Order: sequence, then C-alpha cells, then structure tokens
Amino acid sequence: MKRFLFFIAAIFSLQGLNAQQTQKPQLYGKNWMAITGKTFGAEAGAQIFQKGGNAVDAACAMLASVCTTWTTLSWGGETQAIIYNPHTGKVISIDALGYAPTGATPGFFRSKGMNFPPEYGPLAAVTPGTPGGLCYMLAEYGTMSLKEVLAPAMQQAAGYAIDASLCNVIVANEKRIKNWPYSKAVFLTHQGEKSEGPEPGEIFVQKDLLGTLTKMVEAEQSALKKGKSRKEAIYAAYDRFYKGDIAKEFVRSCQEQGGLITMEDLAQWKPIEEEPLHVNYKGVEVYKLQQWSQGPAMLQALNILENFDLKSMGYNSTRYINTVYQAMSLAFADRDFYYGDPYFPPEEPMKGLLSKEYAKERAKLILPDRNNPDIAPGDPYPYEGKTNPYSDMLRQRGTQYSTAALDSIYMQRLWMGTTSIEAADKEGWAVSVTPSGGWVPACIAGHTGVGMSQRMQSFVIDSALDPFNVVEPHKKPRVTLTPSLAMKDGKPFLAFAVQGGDTQDQNLLQFFLNIVEFGMAVQEATEAQNINTDQLWLSLGGEKNEDRKPHPGYILINSGTPEYVRKDLRRMGYTLTLRERTSGPINAIYFDVKHGTLWGGSSNYGVDYGIGW
Repeated sequence: MKRFLFFIAAIFSLQGLNAQQTQKPQLYGKNWMAITGKTFGAEAGAQIFQKGGNAVDAACAMLASVCTTWTTLSWGGETQAIIYNPHTGKVISIDALGYAPTGATPGFFRSKGMNFPPEYGPLAAVTPGTPGGLCYMLAEYGTMSLKEVLAPAMQQAAGYAIDASLCNVIVANEKRIKNWPYSKAVFLTHQGEKSEGPEPGEIFVQKDLLGTLTKMVEAEQSALKKGKSRKEAIYAAYDRFYKGDIAKEFVRSCQEQGGLITMEDLAQWKPIEEEPLHVNYKGVEVYKLQQWSQGPAMLQALNILENFDLKSMGYNSTRYINTVYQAMSLAFADRDFYYGDPYFPPEEPMKGLLSKEYAKERAKLILPDRNNPDIAPGDPYPYEGKTNPYSDMLRQRGTQYSTAALDSIYMQRLWMGTTSIEAADKEGWAVSVTPSGGWVPACIAGHTGVGMSQRMQSFVIDSALDPFNVVEPHKKPRVTLTPSLAMKDGKPFLAFAVQGGDTQDQNLLQFFLNIVEFGMAVQEATEAQNINTDQLWLSLGGEKNEDRKPHPGYILINSGTPEYVRKDLRRMGYTLTLRERTSGPINAIYFDVKHGTLWGGSSNYGVDYGIGW
C-alpha cells in the first residue's frame, strides 16, 4: 500500500532555504496533487488518482465528495472551473452556473417587497449546475466512468462520520431549517431533543441523496450495456437528472415549497465551455472566468498595479497596502457596475475594461498619501472606440457610501465561503474549481436529497446598480466564484483558488503577487498576511441597498501588522479591522518546471487539506 504525504495543521516546516516558517508543511508530489476543503474530499481525489484517473477525474471525485459532505455547498449549487489540457495546449473554462427560473423578474421580487432576491429558501434558487458541470467535465476531459468517480461520495451518502464544523453550522441554523420539511428530515437527526442537530462523530446518513446518485449511475450503466460509449453513458446520467424522474421530483418539491423552477428550466439549461479571459502580468498569463464571475476584477487590478514598482515598496508596507487597496477598489467599482451574463444584452465592455491603456488611466486615481474615498466606476468605452451609453446613469448614481457601521452580519456576508478544488498530474492536466451554492441552511428539494442553490441573491433588480446584472428568466447572476490558472512560457505555472465571497479575488491577487513579486514559495504565499477592502458593493446578503453599499477606507489587516503601519494607515484615512488570520483559505498548486514536480499549498486559515504523491 502506497504511503501518502499529508497536510497536518500546526506542524511547522521550512519550505526552502530562504522561506519563512509556515504552520502547514509544504506539500510535494511527483505524480499528482489533490487539494480541497476537507480531508474527505482530498482523500476521494487520492483514491481516483491511485486507480489511474487523471486530474479531471480526481477533481470530479473531490467535487462529488465535498457536495455530499456539505463543505459549504451541496449538489444543487454551481460549479465553475478552469482546465489546462496538455493534449491541445489550451486553457478552457467551464460555466456550470445555473440560471434564473421562469417567473424570476424584477417585478416579481418587487411585488414581494424585496430590493434584491432573497438570501435563503426556494426563491433564492437558480437551477442546479453542479451535476451537469461534473458530468460535462468528466465526459469531455476525464477517463473514468461516473460510477467510479462517484463511488467515494456514494459511500459518504450511505453514512460518514460528520465533522464538528458542519454540526455547528446545522445547530446555528436550526430555526431556519425547520421551515423546510425535507431539510428538517435530513439535518435534524435528533428531533425533539434540546439540540436537534447531529453530534460530531455521528454517522450522518443521506438516503435520498444516495438514491439520486444511484439513479444517475444506473442510467450510465444501462447505457453502457446498450453499447453506448463512455461519454454517451455519462450524458445518459446527465439526462436523468435534468429531464427524467430526478428532475420531476426536484421540480415538484421546489414548487411545493414556493419555488419557481420548472421542468423546462431544467431541460433547457446546460453547461457551457468557454474561452477564459486573461492578461499578461510581467510575463505570466493569468486566466480567469468571463464576466459572469468577478474573476476579471483581479485581471483589472493586475493591469493597474503593473504601473507601480511594488517590489521596491516592500511586502505589506504602508505604501504597498495603500496602493493595493485602491487598485482593488478601482477594479471592484467596475465589477459592481459593468459585469453580468455575456449571453444576455447589453454587451459588457470587457475589451475596454481589460485594456492596458484603461488601466493606466485608472492607476492615476490612486492617491499616494491617502485613500481615495470617491472611487467610482470608470468609462472603458473609449478604449473600445465607443461612447458610454450609461454616462447619465453613472452621473446620477454618483459615489455611494454606507453610513452603517461594520458588524458581524456584514462581515459574514463579505466573507461568505464555499470551497475550492485544485488537481494536477504528471501528464500535465491542471484543474482549478470554485464550486458553491446550496450551503447550510439549504432548502432540500424533496426526496432528491439535493440542497437548492441560493445564488439568485447575486442579481440586482434595480438597473442603476448594475444594468448588466438585472434578474431575468434564464439569465445567470454575476457571481463571486473565481478559479484561477497562470501560465508561464506556455506551461502551467499556478493553479489557485479560494473561498470567501467578495474577498476571493482580493486574496488571490495578493497570493499571486506574493509569488511573482516577492518570491514566496506556494505554502508561504497561502499563509501570508493579506488585506481586504470593504470599498465595494456586497454580492451576497442584505435586503436593502444600505446593507450592500461600499464602506470607503474600511480595511481588514492582520493583527500582526506593525503598530507604525497601523498608525500610518489611520492617518491616511483608513478605518482598521484586525484579525489573526487574513490569508483566506487559499488552495494552490505550483508547477516546478525545473524538476518536473508539483508543489502544493493549503492555507492555515481553515480546514482545507491536500495530498500529493
């Protein structure tokens, strides 16, 4: 039996000759690397690698596992991925985000007295994307059967030892869970007792979910017996979920509980393979999802920061923090107004937003001696040779501030997390995934055992906030989810992702700079101190505009930041929030081209875990 090298929290190691001490050891692999949000998931990936699967197979197994063990997501959520295919030498992305159902219009939500779609419940649900995304990735780029890839997750659905973190989330949300009968039946395993949720270490059984996964495998195996190819058989399982008896039960129970999703909605939705957006930063090509995600905000920030000598400023110096903070605020101001579903009009001005010339103009707005509280969306249209059709709207919109103080509810919405998945193998496949949706407290869709998405809340119903992201049937919301891949000299350089709502591309930006500008090793870079800007519109939570408005100058910094830096920042107009850990739960793989090996990093922020061989 081969022995694995595990990430173990609280073990100190030195990554290299000049590296700083880290709380988790650097992980190395010759053949493959599997990293995700829980031990369960990483072990599922390792099992698939051991059976000869490639990185896509392993990523699909990890995805199935983390959904089954409710690693801040469920099977009814959404999956988005960036994949490097060594056979074609191309980077592609997978858009497996669900869309708004029939009847989801601004008028519908206004009729219910809402300024945004709700945070929870069946009316928060877009169509499920993860089952379709998993099937698509596996069919098109994997090598194994759905039966093989789902085996670890099916064993977990039959019963696994539930972890304390999930138990705590269930107990904290008992009141809301009781609103939905199918959720109550699954999560509250001790009904009538003082604490009705499961206990840590208890065997948590999900019979209905196991039934759903079994039906998908049965559809695949039946197709294989009829002479269908591996790919055709996987799509037979896909069809059973989106068009067959699973779909019927999903729709029946969704509508029974007050939701809008129809059979036509499920049947017409499909995952989309896309070309990711990218920019070059000092010889490194950085790839992100299209503008239905917030990923291009990191690309915009890199373009802006390319106009500064960050290395000479020094890592997390006052000048560095001030510059990075404002660059992020500038990029997010554009995100908040210009990003949306590219398959629906109006067309987003992405060519202008990602142009180097536009970035130079935006960089001029960064004040060297203080924060700029008046940062607003810019005008990228001239950089496309066009006139901005929203000039009047932008003038009327102006710079909007929140007058509310930051509180624990606001911070929870800002950081609202999911998980991430990174996988790579010696053949050259590289996979980065940031799945999400259907987190506890999820409304479970009847006897499917599938927790429905809550992603509808990322739409707006007021076009003045973002004319590109107004809710509409079969339109996708602009989401925070943002896997990343960087290429250097035509080969994979970094695969990286993080959970954490609006902070995702903030943490990933700084992680990337830690490596490229400051020469950190990958584990060191995942644990390094980051900052967060609150000078943006929240993407998740809050029923009123005031709940989501930007807080100019509000900044999260690490509690280990020297007092003289804190003093300087306060003098420059910043309001500080301090925390012991600020890196975000970053997972990453560095490709060591010189030695032909893989280096894994998994932040000390959470319970994320990796295995390499």
